[in-house]
Amino acid sequence: MPARVVLPRDVAEWYRREARDLPWRRAEFTERYGAWGTLVSEFMLQQTPVARVIPHLEAWLKRWPSPAETAQASPAEIVHQWANLGYPRRALWLHRAAVEVVQRHGGEVPRDVDALLALSGIGDYTARAVAVFSYGDRHPVVDTNTRRVIARAVDGRSQPGAPSRRDLERMAELLPDDLEQAAVFNAAMMELGAVVCTARAPRCHACPISASCAWLAAGRPDTGDDRRRQARYEGSDRQARGGVLRALREAPSHRLPADAVLTHWPDAAQRDRAIDSLIADGLVEAADGMLLLPR
Repeated sequence: MPARVVLPRDVAEWYRREARDLPWRRAEFTERYGAWGTLVSEFMLQQTPVARVIPHLEAWLKRWPSPAETAQASPAEIVHQWANLGYPRRALWLHRAAVEVVQRHGGEVPRDVDALLALSGIGDYTARAVAVFSYGDRHPVVDTNTRRVIARAVDGRSQPGAPSRRDLERMAELLPDDLEQAAVFNAAMMELGAVVCTARAPRCHACPISASCAWLAAGRPDTGDDRRRQARYEGSDRQARGGVLRALREAPSHRLPADAVLTHWPDAAQRDRAIDSLIADGLVEAADGMLLLPR
């Protein structure tokens, strides 16, 4: 049976039975925060595990439940609230996006994908996730998990290739025509890749489409993996950057003498490089021999 016939029905039925109970999937979350809640959750979920995101998301939306309230916050407050979520430039992008929503759209997160893409920090995935999961429109929503499911079930490959515009086209070919069913299928494909069709230890015995999976039928061959590998975190520039930001978040008034920041770091050149990169990214300011969170 062609994958186009099997995938939407079987994956959606599995999702309705097995989907994790996550805050952004609950009706009360949507009713309270609308598209803004979806937007914040998607910013936080980029390259960050769900378990780490949930408490930060709840704290963020409790403090700033709308774009207007977020836009009124200072960059220092934004970076401080982001805490240890990682990739802190996302915090500043989210803040800028909130300002843009207020200035361009009267404080309402837009529905149009092109308008969403014009906001700071928003790419193909986030724009379509907001349009689909908040507004119910029909668009392909493709993340790493979705790409892996399609690579295996449809193409018979152990891992997807490098991301491309073709990914959206492939997912669009699989989407049901019905708006509600399309939204469920988008969410279901991501969920399937996250909890069953995982990168390193796929649970094929629990997969709702195992009977039609091209990769499983071929004997689960290793077809290669050209995904870009993330550099080790321990001892990296990323860890040094995180240490600098943590010191400033915890300091009185979020400021410290430059020579008192991360003094224990074993590589002084790396520490200085981390500080310089944070200044270049707008995450830290330098003034009169002091380092501080952005004002």
